[in-house]
Amino acid sequence: PPAAKLACQSVVASVLCAWLASGGGGGVGLVPGFTTVTTLWVGQTLRLGRWFWALAAFTVVAESNAVNVTDGLDGLAAATVAFALVGTGMILLARGRPELASFAICVAGSACGFLVVNRHPASVFMGDTGSLALGTALGGLVACGGGGMVLPVFVASGVFVVEVLSVVAQRAYFEWTKRRRGTGEKLLKMSPLHHHLELSGWGEMKIVVWAVAFGAACAVAAPRVALMGVGAL
Repeated sequence: PPAAKLACQSVVASVLCAWLASGGGGGVGLVPGFTTVTTLWVGQTLRLGRWFWALAAFTVVAESNAVNVTDGLDGLAAATVAFALVGTGMILLARGRPELASFAICVAGSACGFLVVNRHPASVFMGDTGSLALGTALGGLVACGGGGMVLPVFVASGVFVVEVLSVVAQRAYFEWTKRRRGTGEKLLKMSPLHHHLELSGWGEMKIVVWAVAFGAACAVAAPRVALMGVGAL
């Protein structure tokens, strides 16, 4: 059930963040400035302190579910998460975290390997087992990498952000029209966005290609965003 799944995800994320906050992972989480979130405005940072760990736990859960929502077409989630992880790995490597960068690149490589059987027409499907784990890995890199990773990973996850927003917008519009008019109306033909595009006449391959292209652009933009932020590479 969704509630049970969300509860389990929250427990996993909380345990990870509590471990890091207490000095796990080599004590990196105790380094001064680790919990400071960088922004694009020069001279501006968000010093969250202990609240960073709440944000980090939320990010782990959010990324996990966002990749899960994106998993709906052959090769879509695997290809887009691979680009997001590569972009994240590049930033971590530049920030002097080769162990996290290696993890990111290895997981990206495994996703690319999975495309051998998951590309259209797929002979093996990902499902929750893969998508939740891949999203958790991406969110976990934010928790392990510190506040400087929040904004760049958000950019690298552009495809997942759009997919989740399409679900939120669909639900919000339906509830709003139901209250105003008595009958709920849909904003999209079906959410998430990739299913709306399918019902609008887009072929599966066309949707995946455009999503992957957008994901690649986001992955390229992420290191640039990291460079623009305070505490740059």
